[in-house]
Amino acid sequence: MSHPFLTSPDAACCEAPDPSRRAVLVTGGALFAWAFAPRFAHAAGGKDPRLVTIVLRGALDGLSAVAPVGDPDYAALRAGIALSATGDNAALPLNGFFALHPAMPNFARLYKAGQASVIHATATPYRSRSHFDGQDVLESGLPGVAPVDSGWMNRALAALPKGERIGKLGGVGVGATTPLVIRGKAPVLGWAPQGLPKAEDDLAARVLDLYRQKDPALGDALTRGLDAEMIATRNGGGQNRRGGGGAEAMRRAAEGAGRLMAANDGPRLAALAFGGWDTHANEGGATGQLAQLLGGLDGALAALEETLGPVWKDTAVLVVTEFGRTARINGTVGTDHGTATCAFLAGGAVKGGRVIADWPGLKEAQLHEGRDLKPTTDLRAVLKGVLADHLGLSRAALGTSVFPESMAVEPMRGLIG
Repeated sequence: MSHPFLTSPDAACCEAPDPSRRAVLVTGGALFAWAFAPRFAHAAGGKDPRLVTIVLRGALDGLSAVAPVGDPDYAALRAGIALSATGDNAALPLNGFFALHPAMPNFARLYKAGQASVIHATATPYRSRSHFDGQDVLESGLPGVAPVDSGWMNRALAALPKGERIGKLGGVGVGATTPLVIRGKAPVLGWAPQGLPKAEDDLAARVLDLYRQKDPALGDALTRGLDAEMIATRNGGGQNRRGGGGAEAMRRAAEGAGRLMAANDGPRLAALAFGGWDTHANEGGATGQLAQLLGGLDGALAALEETLGPVWKDTAVLVVTEFGRTARINGTVGTDHGTATCAFLAGGAVKGGRVIADWPGLKEAQLHEGRDLKPTTDLRAVLKGVLADHLGLSRAALGTSVFPESMAVEPMRGLIG
């Protein structure tokens, strides 16, 4: 599956963080931005939906997050970090084949309640292994790597059916740098590290006032123009590069998003980015580094549910990453850059209780390039399905403006209840 924009596989090594290129807090902190679409109602049923996209930067090991314990080749392939359906720290059963990492009991609860699903063996069209390029493809929604200044969430906002948006501005970004997924031509108001914006003072004041009421610590930080790293450190991100500090930063970011989105005049779309998922060494199995990260993600989902309150019933939360990790562990008991992984979908609006997968198998001949979980579902189909059923976007808009050159990728319907 080639594309003229795709890069060669020579970028498999990890790049150093580049703040000028992307807004990422590599210590497990969080960066977040909001598209401000005050009170738009879904065409079907007059709903007022919320959509949150969480990007896990660094590449999530989907074979450990949602383990195919029923695959006869799984345990041997992952010797050293394989999860088990029995014994101490057993994986949480989802169905007879897949089990969830034990660090995610809240997601398991939502799954049993029909408010969460997993889409496995999924990937973007990107087939090389550069974090930056993979994240650009994921967040831009393009079929390959190309210069771009907009993301698919921003273009989805601009493509909402006419008459469903209220307010002069389509978007607002909060943080030192707005994540690519929500940047674009739809108006986005943002805070720079040096201070408050000079334009659109009325909207700026309203949004900042929401912060001060709902999350005074973060509101004060924005007022003083602190940079993103200082905000993350204030929220706990600097306490432990891989552990509790990162988990606390994820939870705080999710709480801030949930409080704002729960307000009648708050934003309806949000993008959060959590860094630190590049588990090349000492990844761990049921416990360890990845378990701490997944526990942080699970806590963030719980915080969203709690702070959104009554509007959780109209909320969908997407959790995605740039690519997966190798099927086999490496010499440092970690995993390297791979291809397919899993995506999570949670929220009261979700038609959950399912693991959706065209499972490719884990035998040598079934692996992508002999090393990775083979992708069988285009992630754009998942994103399109949510945008179509949750926000009412048309197939034509999704296939042309939101995800260019993708008309052949059909939306995955039935993800939203």
